[in-house]
Amino acid sequence: MDVEIRDSARKHGVSDDDITHALRHPLKAFPNDSGGDLVIGPSTTGALLELGVRGWRSRQMVVFHAMPARDKFLSHPQRRR
Repeated sequence: MDVEIRDSARKHGVSDDDITHALRHPLKAFPNDSGGDLVIGPSTTGALLELGVRGWRSRQMVVFHAMPARDKFLSHPQRRR
């Protein structure tokens, strides 16, 4: 898995290790309004993160958003992976 983490994904203080861990252990993924996908997964400590990703399920992903998962996305229906 090749992952590019943009500076915008670091805006909320989520580490690259936590972002990568969440991508490797996704719990939910669904399309978002930005033309990418929103992925919910755990950080290295188990805290749930929401990630904005382009190229989800491809060999080359770009993460442009990362922050603690908000309730509105935790209750969103899951798209089949």
